[in-house]
Amino acid sequence: MRAAIYARVSTEDQAKEGFSIPAQLKRLNAYCKARNWQNASQYVDEGFSGRDVKRPAYQRMMDEKEKWDVLVVLKMDRIHRNSRNFAQMMDSLNAWKKEFNSMQEAFDTTTAIGRFVMDTIQRIAQLESEQIGERVKVGMTQKARKGAGYLGFGQPFGYLYQDRSLSVIESEAEVVQTIHELYLNGLSMQDIASHLDANNVNSKKGTGWSKEAVSNILHNPLYCGYVRWDGVLRKSHHVPIISIDTYNHVQAAIQGRLRSSGGTNSFIQPEGSMSNG
Repeated sequence: MRAAIYARVSTEDQAKEGFSIPAQLKRLNAYCKARNWQNASQYVDEGFSGRDVKRPAYQRMMDEKEKWDVLVVLKMDRIHRNSRNFAQMMDSLNAWKKEFNSMQEAFDTTTAIGRFVMDTIQRIAQLESEQIGERVKVGMTQKARKGAGYLGFGQPFGYLYQDRSLSVIESEAEVVQTIHELYLNGLSMQDIASHLDANNVNSKKGTGWSKEAVSNILHNPLYCGYVRWDGVLRKSHHVPIISIDTYNHVQAAIQGRLRSSGGTNSFIQPEGSMSNG
């Protein structure tokens, strides 16, 4: 079996006995020799934290999976200090039918008991990830009820999100206004997407427009100065791109076109009091 030997040391680890790069490699090479595994490649990250995957040797090793059959480390924390990253690595190894061996903890996917232990570890990591997601959702809902700023992810078209606030990008804001005007003039969402593409208007990612992208803009109360999260709708402090009247007229038009399917949309009262979306 071809072994990929991985050794890592961070600045804080360098003073610890047994964690130096030469010490790790010496023990790992002896271990592979005892297992009759061929030392196919050695990958060393010196001065890098195990809390993320932005390590040059680690990335190169994962890109060269065709060169080895089993990944060998001295301890689990040499490869990852983050359970989610570890679980993602194991998913990748499983997909490529590669094995994993942690010498000091005797975690070894080349054996049945080792695979059982690894499966348990991954399930614990999944539980941790789901619990974090639940806590984030609760926190975001509380933030929405308090009206504490933008609650979305990434950069919404028409705005730049920086330093926890939204600022208008004028060129994109004009496109947002045009999208609303075209819809109120009777064009369908698909027609608007085609119109934008025909006029070489780039989306946020610099690609073409889709019906879904246009729909997201038309439905989003962000553009008239509100934020919505998990059913909570509240006035925000950012500068709106369209008026509340325009937003409500568009929602009425959408509802009118979807009436046969029973669809309903949210309307906003100009007073700015909290309501359910």
